[in-house]
Amino acid sequence: MGHSVDKNQPLAPRILPVTQAATNRIDRLIREMSLAEKLGQLTMTTAGYTVTGPVLAGDSTDSIRAGTVGSLLNLFGAGHVRELQRLAVEESRLGIPLLFGFDVVHGYRTIFPIPLGEAAAFEPDLWALTAREAAKEATAAGLAMTFAPMLDVARDPRWGRSAEGPGEDPWVGMRMADAKVRGFQGDDLAAPIAMAAVAKHYCAYGAATAGRDYASADISERTLREVYLPPFAAAVTAGVSSVMPAFNDLAGIPMTANAALIKGWLRRRLGFNGVIVSDYNAVAELIRHGIAADLAQASALALNAGVDIDMMGGAYRQGLPIALDRGWVAAADIDEAVRRVLTLKSKLGLFDDPYRRGAEPESDEAIGIRRRLARAAAARSLVLLKNDANALPLPGGVRVALIGPLADAPGDMRGPWPAAAESDADVTVVAGLKAALGEGQVLHASGVDITGDSVAGVPHAVELCGQAHAIVLCVGESQAMSGEAASRAHPHLPGRQRYLAESVFERARALGKPVIVILFSGRPLIVPWLIERADATIAAWFPGSEAGNGIADVLTGRVSPSGRTPVTWARSLGQVPLYYAARPTGRPADPDDKYTSKYLDSPNDPLFAFGHGLTYGRFVLSNLRLSKETLLESETLAVRVDVANHGPRMAEETVFLFTHDKLASVARPALELKGFGKIKLHPGQSGTVTLPLNGADLRFLGLDLEPVFEPGEVEILVGPCADRSKLLATTVHLAPAARP
Repeated sequence: MGHSVDKNQPLAPRILPVTQAATNRIDRLIREMSLAEKLGQLTMTTAGYTVTGPVLAGDSTDSIRAGTVGSLLNLFGAGHVRELQRLAVEESRLGIPLLFGFDVVHGYRTIFPIPLGEAAAFEPDLWALTAREAAKEATAAGLAMTFAPMLDVARDPRWGRSAEGPGEDPWVGMRMADAKVRGFQGDDLAAPIAMAAVAKHYCAYGAATAGRDYASADISERTLREVYLPPFAAAVTAGVSSVMPAFNDLAGIPMTANAALIKGWLRRRLGFNGVIVSDYNAVAELIRHGIAADLAQASALALNAGVDIDMMGGAYRQGLPIALDRGWVAAADIDEAVRRVLTLKSKLGLFDDPYRRGAEPESDEAIGIRRRLARAAAARSLVLLKNDANALPLPGGVRVALIGPLADAPGDMRGPWPAAAESDADVTVVAGLKAALGEGQVLHASGVDITGDSVAGVPHAVELCGQAHAIVLCVGESQAMSGEAASRAHPHLPGRQRYLAESVFERARALGKPVIVILFSGRPLIVPWLIERADATIAAWFPGSEAGNGIADVLTGRVSPSGRTPVTWARSLGQVPLYYAARPTGRPADPDDKYTSKYLDSPNDPLFAFGHGLTYGRFVLSNLRLSKETLLESETLAVRVDVANHGPRMAEETVFLFTHDKLASVARPALELKGFGKIKLHPGQSGTVTLPLNGADLRFLGLDLEPVFEPGEVEILVGPCADRSKLLATTVHLAPAARP
C-alpha cells in the first residue's frame, strides 16, 4: 500500500541539491552565452526516429555545433547518442552537453503492460520496479529523460490516452506518480541508470470535451483541484525533474500559456523548481488556439507562463528575439529558464561525464531478470471480470481452440507506446499457450482481422470449436486504437469481430463447451453482450512483451488473477462519464418515482464497479474494526478487517478503504478512496488486513476551496470494490483539536 499524501494541501518537494561548483559553472555559462545559444538551450528538436506530431525537423548537426539546440528527442542507441553528444561537447563553442529524451512510457525494449493495465495491479512497488527497469534499459541506450509518467485522470473511455494513465481516481494517480518518479529517477539523478521523469500532461487533459484528443476542457475550479491536480502535486513531492503542460486549453486558456497554473500553482504554491517542457509543437500551436498572432507572441506567452523548453515548434528560436525587441519578454526571464535547463543537466551528471549513460552494455542476466518481471507484471495486470461455473483455470490436459485476430498479434501486445521494442521479442497468446499446454493442444485460427469486412475465415474458426475442450476467444482493439490521437466515438469491438464472436458462441453452446474471452484494449470497451455470453472474461489491456506467457500463467492457474479494474466499466456509452466517486443527488434513483435521477432506457449501475476483479479463491471479509472511535486531524487510526479464503486455491485479495463524509459544508462524493491493501491466503486460511487512515486525509476543500477538517461522523467502508452492497461499514467521529 502506498503512503498517505493529503491531496488538498500544497506539498513540500524533495529538493535535489546543486553544488556550489555547479552553480558557479551555470552562472559562468549564462554570462558567456549569446542570445542564440541561450535560446538553443530552450529548444528541443526531434531526430526523426519516431514521429509524435508534425514533422518539422531536418538535420540538427549544424545546430548542435552552433549551440542552438540544447535537447533532442526520439534519438536512441548508445552509438548514435554518443556521436551527437560528442558534437555538442567537443565541437560547440561552450561545450554544453545535450539532453536526450524519449517516450519511455511503459518500457524501452522490454515493454511492460500499459499504465492503465499496471494500475489494475494496485501495487505501487510493482509500478516503481517496472519504471526502474525501463530506466536501466533506456539509459543503456544513452537516454537521460523520459516523457512519463502520464498522470491524467481519465473518466471517458472515448479518450484514447486513457491507456497511458492511472485510471479514474486521483488517489491512485497520486500513488502512481510517486512510484513512477521514484522508479525512473532513483535516489541519485546523476547515476548512469537514472533518468529525469516528466510528469504530464498538466492539467485536466483527461477532461477533453467528448473524449476528443486535444479538445478543450472546461471544468470547475473544485474539480480541477480535487481530481486533476493532486497527482501532479504528488509528483512534485516525489522530486520529479520536469513537468509538461497539456495540449488542451482549460476554460479558454491553453495550458502552454497558463501562467496561473504553471507559475502560480505549480511553482509558487507547490514549490516546483524544475524544468517545464512543452508538448510537441505546443508553443507554436498557441496561434491555432487563437490567442497568439504569430510566433513572437506565442513564444512570449509561453515563456511568461513559465515554459522553459520549446519542443519542436521552433517558436523560441524564431519568436523570442522579436518578442525581446518588442519588450514582451525580459532578458532575465530567458536567463532563468536557461538556468533551470542547465541545472537539470547538472543534476543528471551530464557536465561531469556526458557519456555516462550508454557506456556499458547490459548483461544477459539483467535482460533475463527484466523479462521475468515483464511476465509477472503482465499476469498481475489481468482482471478476471467474470468466471461462471469455474470455467477458469483450464484443467490439465485440455485442448484449446484459440480463436480471434489478437491471438497472434505481437505488435498489438505492446500497446500504444512501444518505444524501441522489436517485434520478434514479443510473446503472443498462441506462443504462450503452446508453451504452457503443448504444441498439439492449441488449435489456432484468426477468423477475422481486427478491422475490415471480410468474414471468410469464420467457418474454419468455428469448425475448430468441435475439436477442442474449451474455446479461448481473443478480441478487442489494435494497439493503434489507443494512445495519442486515438479517440473513438464508438468504443465497441471494431471490424467484424462481433460476427466472429457470435458465431463462436452459437457453436460452443450447441457443443456444450465453455468460451473464455480475452479482451484487449486501452480503455473499458462497451461490450455488455460479449461479457454476458462468455463463460469467463479477462480484461487483458495490452500486457506487453511477455503478454502470451502472462496470459497463459493465469489461464492455466499457475498464477491466480489478482487485477482490479482502475476504471468503472459502463453498460452503454450514454452513461459516460461514469465513475464511482460521484456526488449524491437530492433525488436518488427510485424505480417507483419518475422524478428521480435515472435513465428511461438503461440502469444507472455500471457493468463493473471500480475495483472489480475476481480470483481463483473465494474471499469473505468480516469483523471491520477501528483502533479508535474518535480521530483528530493530527492522528492516525488503524482500520482492520479479517479476510478468509473459502475457495479451493491459493489466491490474493485486494481490500479497498473508502470513506464518506455524511454531513459536510460541501457535498462530498458517495465514496472516496483512501487506501488499499493485499493479502495472499491458502485455502481455508484467514488473516487480517490493516489499513492506516490519517486524520489529515479526511480534510476536503471547503467553501473557499481551502482545506478544512470538519468535526462530525465519517463512514469507513472496506471491501473488494466500489460497490456499496459489497462493503463493510462503520463510522469514526472527527473531533476538533483541543484549544491550548
